Amino acid sequence: FSCEWAQAYFRFREPYSDLAYALEAERGGTRAILMAVQAHIIKYLLFVRNTEYTHLERLCRTSRREQGEALAAALADTLWAAGGGGRATICLLTPALHLMPSGDYKPDNFTEKIQLFEFSEKAAAQEFIFDHVNCFKGEGSHGVILFLYSLLFSRTLER
Repeated sequence: FSCEWAQAYFRFREPYSDLAYALEAERGGTRAILMAVQAHIIKYLLFVRNTEYTHLERLCRTSRREQGEALAAALADTLWAAGGGGRATICLLTPALHLMPSGDYKPDNFTEKIQLFEFSEKAAAQEFIFDHVNCFKGEGSHGVILFLYSLLFSRTLER
C-alpha cells in the first residue's frame, strides 16, 4: 500500500457542526471508499437513528458518539451486503503475527498482524465494530485498509 493508503482512516468533521455528519476525504484512491461509506452514514443518520431533530438538523446535531455509531452501522451494512446477507468478517490489527512470511510473500509489517473475526448476525458485527471503532477512525489506525480487507474476506476470495 502507498503512504496515502497507509495513513487513511475514517475521520469525521467536528461534532455538532454544520458538517458533523461528514467524513474528511483527501484526494486520491481512498476517496472512493470513504464516499461509499459516507452514503451509508447519511442513510443511518437520517433514517435509522432515533432523534427528535428533523431533516438537516439531524445531520448537524451529531455528537462524537453518534458519529461512531453511524460509522459502525455503515461499515456493518456494507460488510453484511458483501457477505451476501449471511456473514461478515471484520479485520483488526493485533500486536502478534498471524501470518508467517514465506515464499514470494513480502512482509509489510501490517498484513501479517491482521486477525479475522467472523459474524453470522449483522447486529453482532455492528456492535463489535462500535466497540472497536477507534481501530477504524483513530489516527494511524490504517482504518481504510482494514475495511478493505474486511470487505474482501466478507465477500470471500472465491466470490
